[in-house]
This record gives sequence, C-alpha cells and structure tokens, in this order.
Amino acid sequence: MTDDIKALRAASLKTPTGLGVDATRDISAGATTLLADVFALYLKTKNFHWHMSGANFRDYHLLLDDHGDELFAITDPLAERVRKLGGTTLRSIGDISRRQRISDNDADFVHPHEMLAELREDNGTLVASMRALHDVCDEHGDVATASLLENWIDEGEKRVWFLFEILRNTNS
Repeated sequence: MTDDIKALRAASLKTPTGLGVDATRDISAGATTLLADVFALYLKTKNFHWHMSGANFRDYHLLLDDHGDELFAITDPLAERVRKLGGTTLRSIGDISRRQRISDNDADFVHPHEMLAELREDNGTLVASMRALHDVCDEHGDVATASLLENWIDEGEKRVWFLFEILRNTNS
C-alpha cells in the first residue's frame, strides 16, 4: 500500500465549520440519534402500510405510504447536515438499532386502529425529539439545522393531527 493511500485512509472526516467543537459534538450526536428514530419510524410506518387490513384499507394504506415518504425524505438531508457540521452519522442497520428510541413492532397481527394509535404516539415522540434538538441548535447558534427541524416539526405535527382525527371516534 502506498503512503498516499495510507494517508487517505487515516484522513479525518471532520469537515471545517464555523461552529465550535461543542456544537459539532452536541448537534451531531442529537441529529444522529434523531436520524435513527426517523429510520425506525419509517420502517414501522412501512410495516403497518404493508400489513394494513380491514374496512378502511385503501385510505389507511395510502395515508401510511404518504407518511413513509415524508419520513424517508428527512433521512438524507439530516445525515448530510451532520456531515456538514463535521460530525459522523449512522453507518448500518445495527447502528440504527443501537441508537433508536422509537420501539419496533414485530407482532404478527396488529389491529388497524392500534397501528394508527401507535404511529400517532411515535410521531408525537419524534416531534418532541426534534424540538429538543432545536433547543440545542439555538444554544449553539446553528440556524441551518434549526431551520430544517422547523419544517420537519410541522410535517410531524400534521401526521399526528391526521392520525388523531382518524382515531377520534374509535376506542383507541
């Protein structure tokens, strides 16, 4: 192996940024944990989308497909933001599973209303985590990450609202 290749392999991934070391550490760690939660919620949403059944199948199936698309759309900008800050982010499914705070649901059958209620709670938890990270961004003056989070918080609140309204007249 040439010295050039060895040097490249040892090169740091620390992207230069105008934010301090503490900001990079705190925001990158929070955003990477949030990213694990987004992936966990994305997969749970798709699981429920794939396994939906019952009288409102079509409506719920399409709703969860839309929700999954919204969640997946967060993943790349969030991971890239961590890299722009000079941090490192998720590397594998195992990394996601070690960091995620949103629990999986591997049940063979889940009633549609239970699916929607679980997703409503998980989306609410995700929004709360986004708000907490926004506070960290504010502490460190990271307006770019905060701005991204503001839009994602709004989308998350919309998902919670839709799921709440669907379940309003059920026993869930």
